[in-house]
Amino acid sequence: MTATFDRTLSDQDVFRRRISFLQRIHVDGQTLLLLLMLCSVGLTVLYSASGKDWHMVTRQGISFGIGFVVMLVIAQLEPRFMARWVPVAYLGGVALLVVVEVAGHNAMGATRWINIPGVIRFQPSEIMKLVMPATIAWYLSRRSLPPGLMHTLAALGLIALPFMLIVRQPDLGTSLLVLASGAFVLFIGGLRWRWILGAVAAVVPIAVAMWYFVLLQYQKQRVLTFLDPESDPLGTGWNIIQSKAAIGSGGVFGKGWLQGTQSHLDFLPESHTDFIIAVLAEEFGLVGVCLLLLLYGLLIARGLTITAQAQTLFGKLLAGGVVLTFFVYVFVNIGMVSGLLPVVGVPLPFMSYGGTSLVTLMSGFGVLMSIHTHRKWITQV
Repeated sequence: MTATFDRTLSDQDVFRRRISFLQRIHVDGQTLLLLLMLCSVGLTVLYSASGKDWHMVTRQGISFGIGFVVMLVIAQLEPRFMARWVPVAYLGGVALLVVVEVAGHNAMGATRWINIPGVIRFQPSEIMKLVMPATIAWYLSRRSLPPGLMHTLAALGLIALPFMLIVRQPDLGTSLLVLASGAFVLFIGGLRWRWILGAVAAVVPIAVAMWYFVLLQYQKQRVLTFLDPESDPLGTGWNIIQSKAAIGSGGVFGKGWLQGTQSHLDFLPESHTDFIIAVLAEEFGLVGVCLLLLLYGLLIARGLTITAQAQTLFGKLLAGGVVLTFFVYVFVNIGMVSGLLPVVGVPLPFMSYGGTSLVTLMSGFGVLMSIHTHRKWITQV
């Protein structure tokens, strides 16, 4: 009956009805389509990068499914409802980081996880990537903008607490992403340029202080390897050298799916996580990388459009923070894999293997959908 009725309508009317359905379930169709495409590409490349490990691909597929469910649930929540619960989420996230500090699960020399045997193992620092921009957006939206000195210092204090707890795990990559997610919201909130320039000028002394008092030896070695990877080609420089070799050997069109040698012959370490784009570059070449970047670019552009159309200050600040943090994910991972940035352990969104990170990313896009699809309701109230 529906199909018969559709035939009596113009193509434009049918399109509007479908859009209306997506709006009723608070889903942004363009964002959903781009996410599905990225997830499909991610599973395809992961199958090759993992050495045809169906178990790993299946687990990633389950994580995608959980992430989509979480995204849809969050999309149903009104932005004002989320704003009310932000302080609780922040305090809960900090409490979980303290639990990690006291009784966290240790793996590969780092204590980053809470492990409940037989139930779940998750990384609380990943949750802070979303909670942090929401917290700063909540704080600034309740005050006049641009923020004054006291409000800026208070916001920086809210950022500094989880940042330092994550640095101690140690997890420099995640801590920098949490720092960036909060700082982006401050920037969108109209932070004065003289303060921004002052912060840029303070980077050098802060970096020197971190080098001597914060960074561990392996983290220092990553920076030195970034400056001169050939200084230790069989040790710390191995990852970057092999990554560049994989990217370069793909040429324009690549060697073909499942035909990569660097990953399949185990020359490329962490090929299914941090360095997975090197696998894509080797097998699909420059064309494949450009198409992936196009998908990322379209998703970021859609997020910025949602930010510009947001009708509340909290929604605008939060949406902008989420989108810019996602951009940093992509930029830092590709930069470190290609040797333009030090290796800091940042996964490539929707491509790298990892459940907690994936669910966090999907949650962020659920927030964007909520902000976008609740606009009409906010106008009527």
